[in-house]
Amino acid sequence: MNVKGLIFAVVETVIKVVVLAAAVMLILKGINKAYDFGYRVFADEPVSANNGRTITVGVAENATASDIADMLEEKGLIKDAKLFLVQERLSSYHDELKPGIYDLSTGMTANEMMQIMAAGPTEAPDTEEEPEETPDALEEDGFWDEMEPIEEYAEDGEPVPGMIEEGQ
Repeated sequence: MNVKGLIFAVVETVIKVVVLAAAVMLILKGINKAYDFGYRVFADEPVSANNGRTITVGVAENATASDIADMLEEKGLIKDAKLFLVQERLSSYHDELKPGIYDLSTGMTANEMMQIMAAGPTEAPDTEEEPEETPDALEEDGFWDEMEPIEEYAEDGEPVPGMIEEGQ
């Protein structure tokens, strides 16, 4: 065997070892990332450890889970939109998120947010509209029939200043 052949064999072996080591490192890095992602899917930790801050968000009528995930990440309610998508897909709330306005907190987990959005927006308490108090509406209700003429309260029987007299 000559010297050139020996050098070529050593260099070839070194290159194979380096390529093999790089491949093993890439595979281990991929395994580590996959494990970390899988752990975060099921660990479901909130952005803030304490109560966090409340943020009002609106979910449009035609919003997809991807749209909702992007919006929640943009608002700082979740750390990773892709993670939220996987959590939504695996949860019992898959395709159940409803449009509406929601108050969500950075102290909530993704599952808690999905639970709120799947239940739908909370209804505002029913408040009866007050009837319109136009003179015609008040007359229809008989309001004026119960009123005593204001002239009775004037000291000298004259109409109170600023009051419109009949016929004007």
